[in-house]
Amino acid sequence: MQRSGAAGGRGCALFPLLGVLFFQDAHVRGYVGEKIKLKCTFKSTSSVTDKLTIDWTYRPPSSSRTESIFHYQSFQYPTTAGTFRDRISWVGDVYKGDASISISSPTLKDNGTFSCAVKNPPDVHHNIPVTELTVTERGFGTMLSSVALLSVLVFLPSAVVVVLLLVRMVRKSAGLQKMSKSGYKKSSIEVSDDTDQEEGDDCMARLCVRCAECLDSDYEETY
Repeated sequence: MQRSGAAGGRGCALFPLLGVLFFQDAHVRGYVGEKIKLKCTFKSTSSVTDKLTIDWTYRPPSSSRTESIFHYQSFQYPTTAGTFRDRISWVGDVYKGDASISISSPTLKDNGTFSCAVKNPPDVHHNIPVTELTVTERGFGTMLSSVALLSVLVFLPSAVVVVLLLVRMVRKSAGLQKMSKSGYKKSSIEVSDDTDQEEGDDCMARLCVRCAECLDSDYEETY
């Protein structure tokens, strides 16, 4: 009846039991502070009525103690006490065979075994599949890759502008040297065009400086 959430493991099993079909992924991996979805799906031969109930329980690692964290019967009743108080949300739809929940602000203390039991009389079941949740900190490599991607997206346009500006300046310098050697004098129209080009180059330079400032700002906000 249960399938793991956003980053579930590959192990899964089907349990056809007296009219109820269960689907389960054995493992879910999540990260500290990032919402985790625990997916539970079921299929019953009987129509959904107000007698249908859903119960989610939690068992800490190396412990036989179980804790009720969510109950459903026509309405949602997340736990109001214990470790998961105010952190369990209903994200399912019983009419679509979905009994999923989510955990907000997960911590390393949330690691453990979760089970989802659905009863839809007269369908019954005996074995209840479980999901092992593993919550970890995001590694330095993951954070570094995010920073690198942000840097590339910001730096690449700036780099293109700088290269184009340098190419234009080199060409202009080469042209001036050639004309100087040949004793060429500019007309008033060409002088006016050069003034416009200088203004354009000045605008390009200011744009480059602005892009560099944006890059520094984004880099500081990331940290």
